[in-house]
Amino acid sequence: MRAAGIDIGSRTVKLAILQDGQLVTSRKRENSFDPLAVCRELLAGERYDVVVSTGYGRHLFSERIGSRVVSEIKASAIGARWLHDGCRTVIDVGGQDTKAIALDSAGRMLRFEMNDKCAAGTGRFVEVIAMALGCGVAEFGALALSAERGHAINSTCAVFAESEIVGLIARGVSRSEVARGVAESIVVRTSSLAQRVGIADDVLLIGGVALNAPVREALAKRLNLRVHVPDDPQMVAAIGCALLAAEAERAAHS
Repeated sequence: MRAAGIDIGSRTVKLAILQDGQLVTSRKRENSFDPLAVCRELLAGERYDVVVSTGYGRHLFSERIGSRVVSEIKASAIGARWLHDGCRTVIDVGGQDTKAIALDSAGRMLRFEMNDKCAAGTGRFVEVIAMALGCGVAEFGALALSAERGHAINSTCAVFAESEIVGLIARGVSRSEVARGVAESIVVRTSSLAQRVGIADDVLLIGGVALNAPVREALAKRLNLRVHVPDDPQMVAAIGCALLAAEAERAAHS
């Protein structure tokens, strides 16, 4: 039995397929103005018996292509626990929102918090700031790591932060210090969200921003805990969907 999970996020679409409890497919594509076309591209040539979807586009996918749907919170919690047994705190910093999830010792969700009011501190925020610094997202991390200290960034809104950064550069503050300051400001917002659900010792950082080394480093330092990051932190919710799809299929045939 092959169970598929698809996570239709604001920035990327991810597909995971499990067969007999093993991950056999793990793919992702940049999202576009036509998320269904991206989904069909990912699914082309793939064989699966059941599919569960999550993310911003899950209801559209369910209506047009067909699937069960599940919240991103549940999918991320299930996927995180499967990838890192013993995980008690999940911090998900995605393209346009940030989530914090507390799990009990059995992996059941206890509490969650979500910041979806604006893109502050998310992947989109990093993209805007990287452009203001004249570099790509990949170069942003290396730039931040090259600074011995960060310059404080006061603005949390992406628009105002961009203007603030232009002003700092004009005053002679180095681009690397600004980049490190941005990474640290993201961590301040993220850790504050996580503290509202309670932080247990085993922390898993997921989502696209988890790929950013200075953010991982600053978060571990601020929490004074080891922060684990999966090999592909963007795939966690899709894997959670595939696990839920497999569970539903087993229940239907039991």
